[in-house]
Amino acid sequence: MRVKRGVPARAKHKKILNSAKGMQHYRTRSFRLAKQGVIKSLRYSYRDRRNRKRDLRAIWITRINNAAREYDTSYSQLIAGLKKNNVTIDRKILAELAVNQPAAFKAIIDTVKETK
Repeated sequence: MRVKRGVPARAKHKKILNSAKGMQHYRTRSFRLAKQGVIKSLRYSYRDRRNRKRDLRAIWITRINNAAREYDTSYSQLIAGLKKNNVTIDRKILAELAVNQPAAFKAIIDTVKETK
């Protein structure tokens, strides 16, 4: 007996076309182009989940450097001083302190400057 595949095929197409919502032009209407767009977008999302970590680290370093320069030191001197004093605080927390709690950040800067 012949197996008809209409229902599963329609479900598969609907799933891809729903994933392609928000795309432009024929990618929202044509199954073939929608499938290509969805595959590409999944590749981008996988890649960019890793790149986001890289981008955030760069932002943290920029914020730390700008805040450190207000107290006449540079980012590299600050990090070197922290390592010399065995202060294990990561860049995310340092950036958070620099932006939201300047007094705590200044205390960290002072501990680094004392050891020079």
